[in-house]
Formats: sequence, C-alpha cells, structure tokens
Amino acid sequence: MSTPILYSFRRCPYAMRARLGIAASGQRVQLREIVLRDKAPEFLAVSPSGTVPCLVNGAEVIDESLDVMTWALEKSDPKGWLEMPEQGWDWITRCDGPFKRALDRTKYETRYPECDPAEERAKAQEFLGELDAQIDGWIFGRPTLADFAILPFVRQFAFIDKAAFDAEDWPNLKPWLERFLASDRFAAIMTRHEKWQVNDEPIYFP
Repeated sequence: MSTPILYSFRRCPYAMRARLGIAASGQRVQLREIVLRDKAPEFLAVSPSGTVPCLVNGAEVIDESLDVMTWALEKSDPKGWLEMPEQGWDWITRCDGPFKRALDRTKYETRYPECDPAEERAKAQEFLGELDAQIDGWIFGRPTLADFAILPFVRQFAFIDKAAFDAEDWPNLKPWLERFLASDRFAAIMTRHEKWQVNDEPIYFP
C-alpha cells in the first residue's frame, strides 16, 4: 500500500495537532507543506474544504484535524492518549468552539470590526482560567489526547501578547504550555520545509 499523504502547514494549530497525533502513533505519512496564500492545485483537488490538515489515504480523505488524530491513534496508541475521561472530549469541543472563536477575534481583530477585542480576550481568558483549574501537570494528571488537541491553540493565544499572557495568574496552565514548547515532541513537529512541488522527493513524517 502507498504511504498516506498529509497536506500540512507548519504554523497552523490544526495542522500541528494532526502532526502530534501522527507522531505519537508512529504512523508514517508523506508530508506535503502547503502555502495557504498559494495552495497547490493537487491539494485543492482532494481537499473538500481547501484547508489543512488534509490526510489522503488511498480513496479515503480526512480533512478534520481531530479526525486525523483519532485515525492515527486508533491504529496505534502506545502512549494511551485515547484513554481519557469523557470530559476530555468536552474540553476539546469548548476549545474548538467558543475559545477558538474568541481567539480569532482577539488575534485578527481587524477582520471582525463588529467585535470588541477586549471582550473577546476576556472570553478566551475565562476558558483558560477554567482549564488552569483542571490541570494537574496534565489536564487529567497524565498526557491524553485532550492535552495535545488543545495545546496548539493555547500556544497561538499566548503569542498574541506574550507579556500579557505571562502576567496572568495561571500557575498550572503556564508551566503546562512551557513544558510543551520546550519538549522534543514539539520540536519534532515544527521542522521547516519548503513549499511542496509536484516533482519533489517525498518527505516522510515522522
């Protein structure tokens, strides 16, 4: 069987979470770096949404990041990431819904002139404060899917205004994020690659 293809973009938090799941599972894919302002026609031909990540496995196409994570981990889950309380799915849903909405309206405020960025930041901070209270080293005391599905988005929020983020009283959440950013796991998914071209030699990941 041919190696599945993962269309990705290094800095996209959705693509980050997909790469984290694939790396944790040990599944091997061909990594194709997409430039969002100049998307390859081959990518657009297979991606229903035109967004990354997009996993192509023969006739199967998966273009939701959480589905890519579960696809990989259901094949191999040596760290037991899927062994999490049902509450983990609730945290992910809140991250992908209200938190991401507030994050976008804070980070890209010019796109949402009808919104007050201070109010949106407060909404995001409310979620992060509740998450801080949940974290005991990890969200459930040990690494699970919830941690690595949410961490890329907390990272994105933190770097909107890192000084303001660092000033927050989040004694559990901030070390949780810093450990992730300093980890070999994070470094391994953040290797820089040039934009994929049709005749390029395959890049395998992990």
